[in-house]
Formats: sequence, C-alpha cells, structure tokens
Amino acid sequence: MATGIPLSLKLKGFVIMEPRNVIPSIDDTPLVEEIFKIKSALRIELVNRTGLEALWNQLVKLYHYLGYNKTIGARVKYLVWFNERPIAAISYNQASYRVGVRDTFIDWNDEERKKYLPHVLNNNRLLILPWVHVKNLASHLIALSIKHLKHDWPLLYGVEPYLLETFVDQDKYKGTCYRAANWHYVGETSGFGKVGITYQYHGNKKGVYLYPLKKNYKQLMGCTGRHKPLRVLKKSNKYLEMVSMQLQKNTWHEGILEEAKVPDIIDKLPEMFNNYINRFADCFKRAEPIANLYAYTRGLLSNLERKSVGPIALEFIDNPRGPRNLQNFMKNAQWDEEKAIKIYQEGLSERISDDEGMLTVDESGFVKKGKHSVGVARQYCGSVGKVENSQVGVFVGYSGHKGYGLISTQLFMPEKWFGEDYTQRRQDCAVPDELTFRTKPQIALDLIRKIEESELFKAKWIGMDCLYGNSKEFLDAISDKYWYFADIHNNTQVWRTQPTFKVPEYKGRGPRPTIMAATTPTEHVSKIAGDETIPWVKMYLGEGSKGPIHSDIKCLQIYRAFAKETCEVPRKSCWLFIRRSEEGVIRYSISNAPVDIPTSELCKASLMRWPIEQCFNEAKDELGMDHYEFRSWTAWHRHMLLVSIASSFLLEIRLQVIDKKKVRS
Repeated sequence: MATGIPLSLKLKGFVIMEPRNVIPSIDDTPLVEEIFKIKSALRIELVNRTGLEALWNQLVKLYHYLGYNKTIGARVKYLVWFNERPIAAISYNQASYRVGVRDTFIDWNDEERKKYLPHVLNNNRLLILPWVHVKNLASHLIALSIKHLKHDWPLLYGVEPYLLETFVDQDKYKGTCYRAANWHYVGETSGFGKVGITYQYHGNKKGVYLYPLKKNYKQLMGCTGRHKPLRVLKKSNKYLEMVSMQLQKNTWHEGILEEAKVPDIIDKLPEMFNNYINRFADCFKRAEPIANLYAYTRGLLSNLERKSVGPIALEFIDNPRGPRNLQNFMKNAQWDEEKAIKIYQEGLSERISDDEGMLTVDESGFVKKGKHSVGVARQYCGSVGKVENSQVGVFVGYSGHKGYGLISTQLFMPEKWFGEDYTQRRQDCAVPDELTFRTKPQIALDLIRKIEESELFKAKWIGMDCLYGNSKEFLDAISDKYWYFADIHNNTQVWRTQPTFKVPEYKGRGPRPTIMAATTPTEHVSKIAGDETIPWVKMYLGEGSKGPIHSDIKCLQIYRAFAKETCEVPRKSCWLFIRRSEEGVIRYSISNAPVDIPTSELCKASLMRWPIEQCFNEAKDELGMDHYEFRSWTAWHRHMLLVSIASSFLLEIRLQVIDKKKVRS
C-alpha cells in the first residue's frame, strides 16, 4: 500500500516521471464483498500532475453527480485501487472562504480567517464507482485518504493542514460515511454562492461536516476567543430540540408509508409518533434518555438497512458520542421498565382486547456468532429450522378481531448457563442473581399468569405450537378460564375411544406383570388423517390477507396418550382437529373446548394463532427485531420491548386509517 507520493518529487519544483498510460477501459464487473476481506488489497495513489490524472477526471466526470470542473489552485487527487482495478476517486482542495457555521464553530474573526484559512482543506469529491458494493467502504476510504493527505499536502505545498471540511447535499445523501469516520456535523450552509465578487442566494443548503486533524487547531490558528460564544441550550431543551429534529426526518420505512395510505395520515406521522412515545416519558428521570428513547424507536421505524445502535445513532443523533450513549441507554441507563411495560400493555389492551380473543404462546430464535451473548448456545432455532448457535425468546402475543400484537417476552436461558463455569459470563451479561433454570413451558406459564393477573387482556383461548402442545404439565397448568388450541406432531399417540386398563396376563416367562396397561393400542394422529372412513369436510376458516381461507377438516373426540402418564390417571377426552390446506399441507391440533362446541368455532380458533407469526415477520422484516448487537440480559429485553412499542405504533396507524375510511364511506 502506498505511503506517500508514488512519483519522485522534490520539494522545490516537481520532477515528473514519464506519465503512465490512461487505462482505456474500466472493469465494471460488480464488486460485492465485505470490507475486512479486501482492506489489505486496497492501494491509494496520488495522481494529480501524473498521467493518471486524466483517468481521475474522466471517472469523476462520468460518475459523480457534481461532475468534474477544472480545479484551480492547490489540490490533491487520489485514486483507490483494488487488485490494479480503480474503485474510487477522492480529492481535496483549498477551503471555502466563508462558511457561517464553520466559522462560528472555529470562533475566529475575519483577520484570523484570512491568515489561517490555508490550514483548512475541503474534501470536495468522494466517488465510489457505482458497481462497487462494499459496506462501510466509504468511511474506511475517507480515513485512509486523510492519513495520506497529512503527509502529501505539506510535501506538495509547504502548509500543514489543521482542519478538514466537506459539504453534503442532504437531499441526496445522509452524511453517514462522514459520521462513521468521526466527522462532526456543525449545521447547514446559508444557501448563498459566490458569483464574481458577490454572493447570490441559490437555496441549495448543504450539511457542513468538520474533521480536526490537530486537537489544538484553534490555538494553532490563533483564535483569541474574544467573540460571542455559541448559545448553550439548557440540557433539557437541548435534547428536546434534538427530538424535534428526529421527528421531521422523512425516513419512515416503506411498509409504514404503505400502512398510512390516507394522505392526511402521512402528514400527521411525526405528530402521531411524538404523542405516542410521549406516553413513556415518565419512565425516565432526565431528558437525555427520553431523547434516546425517541431516537431508538424512530430508528426501528425507519428505512435504515441495519437497525442496530450504530446506524440508528448516526442517523438520528447529532453527537459524535451518539453510538456510545445509545448503547449505554440500552444497557446501563436507569429507566422504569416495569412502568414502561405497563403503559405499553395498557395501550395495547385498550385497542385490541376482546372477549373472544386468544393469547398465543410461541418462541423466536436469533442466530448469533460467538459465545458471550446472554443465553447463547447451540439449540434449535426456528428462524433457520435447525440446531444453530442462537438465542431463543419465549413470547406471548394476542390476537382478536380488533388486531394483534406482542404482549410480553423473556429470554430462554439454557441449563448450562447456570453452571459454575458460566459464573463470570452471567456477571458480564448482567443476568439477575435470582434467576434459575426454567424450561420454555415454565417461562410461558409465568408470563401467562402475569397477564391474567393484570386483567388487561380478555381472552377465551390460549394458542400454542407443538413444543407447548406436547407438554402435559403446561396444558394441565392452564387456568380453567381458558380453552387451549394446541398444535401437535403427526406422530402423537391417541385413542379413538375411552381406554381401559388392566394388568396384563402372565405369559409364563420373565417377571410377573404388576403395572396396568391399556387394553387397546394407541395410534398416530397421522393414521386418523389417512382413514378414509372419516371424511374430509370443506370448511371456511376465516378471512386472510389474500381473501377467504378454506380447508378440508376432520374433527373428532379422542383421548390423548402421554408417554410419562400413569395408567391410573382418569382420561379426559379432547378434540382432535386436523386441517388440510388447499396446497395439501396437513396440520394437527388438540383442544379442551367443550364437547358441544360448534366445529365452526374450532375453525375460527385454528386461524387465530397465526397472527403471532405475522408479528414476528413484521418485527424482523420492518422493525429490526433481529438486528440487535447486545450481549446483556437488560439490553436484550429493552430491545424487545421497544420493538413491541414500535409494532404497536403501526397498529395505531392501521386503526387511524380504518377510522378515516369509515368516515369517508
């Protein structure tokens, strides 16, 4: 990798080597790679006053949105190569004479600016060729070019640079790469441009970013500090002002804009969001965490490609320490989480609770690398359908005719995490000292009991997948006020009729039998599905997103056989509900609903569990549920709470749209 000027130079008068030929054609094969895989192969080369300057000019003219204008005066131009292939072009020249927010930030007077302006340089072009797709490449190249600039500019022009500036067209770009490279956003240009010896207003305001090359740049540039300082806002006002700026950013996720189809709803999104999040303000004692709450939740609802702390902070917090502060907000900051959960649940209950509703139990897995994140282990991960290094959360959701949402969650901690060899890891991840190992069904029961005690969510049903449907302890512990509708595996053993038990007769060999056994054998539920003597009945289940849903149904009373159940336990019949979709997929469920319940009610219940899958899909596809990069117990649960809060805001939009449509119709 080049460490200086690639051509021989003398301090007094340049001696130019024979120009290199300009490459007649450019390799525009897409370059899609991870930055860490190509860093070592990158080479940056100073090309002004060489034969390659024409190539730099050509690339910028063709591919930079500002094009190429001949630069007069001191400048440096860099080409970045990857395996002898140009992938980027960067240049610096002399700084703009007058920039209001920059001059205020430096705090110099006219005489000081005139004398020391040569020590300020402008990054006037940054181009990554359009077929290069390497995440985080831009910020890496900015840092790399600065390293070379500090060497090359004094060598070429005899002046040491103290400060860099650049202007970002905020209608086209967000300045993310500069923020990531630790440049400071200081405000906007005034919208005036120099024409001849005067300034004319063009209205194209640009964001101004500064990067100090010297920590003591103000002293080096002779700033006296005699000028009126910037007005310092009170802390509370400062953060409230930042919140106001966040709300105005038009970076809503496209799925949210699709939800808000009514034009006046779209216009009111910032106000709606402000009013919605403001409900949680009393959960915090200071203004800074409130602003972080706004920023993080707004980030989850944004169109950011990656919704983790870093990208959210860079987009919504104008502070170089934003990522660190937001990380601390999620991990260590003081806020009343129990109160926040209560406010969230009360709001959700008010909108969707219904006597005919269903509490739904499910889990969601999150693939994770490494072994230091809380609860991570090799375990079954439903999101990838196999055993994988992952974390798994147990969730309870709710669905009814008014809507659906996630109510509560808890991270499942594998049993090995409670061993002595994990003591330090538990401390590092802030696992509560009182926490002990519990199975997923035990965690789910505790969550359901808390919901029942809150009396916020009325429900007739509890829905669950096979993990919970196969747990006799879980099913037996469910309150009598609910009926369960539980999925089971196709090899679940049942009897079609009431089984009887007796001690088998002695066959003359071996020990005499003493344990009672069923007089009739069990059978797999899949055998019942294939029994042609029980006909399939075409039934309407309900309305789906694509219209009416119909399935072939077999519904009959059976007696469940649990492997660990003793024969003395009285048998209770339950419903076996088999449904075959139009695509031929067969699903099996059981229910303890009354014997006289209409089949249509079971059909309705069979559809009510699936909205929790929709919750997970929306939360992962639109709200960054699986984008977190936290290791601690606290941060994991706070992230899931804020994802649920963001999801509930989507419900607010849907309900507003429905109300508007009703009024207009």
